Amino acid sequence: TMWEGVPPAVAIILFFVLMSVVGMLEGMQIAFFAVTKIKKEDRGKSKFALKTCDLLFKGKGRNLPGFMVGRQLSVVTCFFVIARVTTVSIAEGEENLWGVSDTLQNFFNIGFLGAIITTILASISWQLVASAFPIA
Repeated sequence: TMWEGVPPAVAIILFFVLMSVVGMLEGMQIAFFAVTKIKKEDRGKSKFALKTCDLLFKGKGRNLPGFMVGRQLSVVTCFFVIARVTTVSIAEGEENLWGVSDTLQNFFNIGFLGAIITTILASISWQLVASAFPIA
């Protein structure tokens, strides 16, 4: 139930783009906190990794909290749009999703299905990868 006037194809593309953005932001959070515990000389040789660390930890690390606040606001905004894309709204009398009971369909209609998908695919999975490879 995307906003009226938005074609289904655009909603699907928006879903995958925003899921990827959220995933990268979630992964960056874990990776940046992991990197704070690593000595500067052990942070690798990658040009982009070193520039990112220099920017984040510049001025006694004052940029990191600011980035985290902005990251969280971006994630919340993306989650609201993703929730709108993934919300299922099937009226009484219409065929239920996957032929489930009316009670389970009402449960799906409140957005729980989209919340689970978003939490697992856009958040937790990317965090696990980032925790395993913080300087990849």
